[in-house]
Amino acid sequence: MALTLRTLRYDELATYQHVFNQAFLSDSAEDRLERWRDVFEPDRHHGVFEDGELLAGAGIQTRDITVPGGGPQPVAAVTGVAVKPGHRRRGLLTSLMTAQLKTLHDEGREAIAALWASEAGIYDRFGYGLAAEFNRMSVPAKAAFRPGVTTGGTRLREAPAAEAMPLVKAIYDRVRPSRTGWLSRVDAMWDHHLADEEHDRDGLTAYRYVLHPHGYAVYRVKGNWVDQGPRNELHVREIAAETDEAYAALYRYLLDLDMVGELKFFTASDDPVLHLLADQRLALRSRADSLWVRVVDVDRALPLRRYLSDVDAVLDVRDAFCPWNAGRWRLTVKDGEASVRRVDDDPDVELDVQALGAAFMGGTRLATLARAQRVRELTPGALNALSHAFLGDREPHCPEVF
Repeated sequence: MALTLRTLRYDELATYQHVFNQAFLSDSAEDRLERWRDVFEPDRHHGVFEDGELLAGAGIQTRDITVPGGGPQPVAAVTGVAVKPGHRRRGLLTSLMTAQLKTLHDEGREAIAALWASEAGIYDRFGYGLAAEFNRMSVPAKAAFRPGVTTGGTRLREAPAAEAMPLVKAIYDRVRPSRTGWLSRVDAMWDHHLADEEHDRDGLTAYRYVLHPHGYAVYRVKGNWVDQGPRNELHVREIAAETDEAYAALYRYLLDLDMVGELKFFTASDDPVLHLLADQRLALRSRADSLWVRVVDVDRALPLRRYLSDVDAVLDVRDAFCPWNAGRWRLTVKDGEASVRRVDDDPDVELDVQALGAAFMGGTRLATLARAQRVRELTPGALNALSHAFLGDREPHCPEVF
């Protein structure tokens, strides 16, 4: 039978979730289906069918993401990409990615798309570039701060979720516009992010909420008792603070909790806690990829963010998957603001669209990508100027998988 592709309907959510669970080798749960229902946008989810059977699907969440210097901007948060076992290598994923990107381009909605990749080798061929990383960090309990670190005199307290969440949401919304890579969250997104049923915990406790007037922390505990006494693991889900002092105070609170042997955190690659510690080697870190970014429309995407320095360069962009991006574009930045227009001028830099996506959030240097043969300098000096302009004031970090 011929394959057909169309958007999904609300009444097909359970079928779609079943395909997703099959692809990710996980079990279905009724409460998870209900959580999906609250964030499911059927007109933004595509499915591939054969003889009425759903074989593959991919969706988009309508969200904002904070970009360098530009605050929150619309992003197509790509999610739920799945191909049913037994139907790989049939071009289903390619057809889904094509439909997503063409729809975004035709509708003129989001100029960028972003995703977390289940397998890092998949999305490069669809034009996504590695734009952000995170640290898996562990710090021993009671680790001392260096002399001179101030945490203020505020007494932190723990509160149940019902009491804590209004404060947590308010602080997050105040902090988010200045944190590159952070996403907007409606209530349903919060429910996903802090899902706390027994099967969500993976052997850890329920979430605990720590409150500061200018920040919060959310954590779980994994029990670990040895002959010498308790060595429990404290797993931080999220820390947000409006001031540096509040951030230090929250970390100090978590590090000083009794009966804890180690603090573990999936955190930003430039988390300042490393520089709060008296002994920086105590913080063990390993980096991994997080956000992959796709430039949907070059001329609409590049002006969304601000740039670190002025630059005027012609980019020769290669994009076989989205041909409307291919060709020469003049990027002109003045006082941090960019304009982009199509030109026939000789190019200064040649690059593929994956490189633009990787550099867009300000954490990946175009000069580094040149060494990886994704970027080629044609006019001497143009690459360094362009690479510097694309840098952000801080490393991008997305604190949630969507």
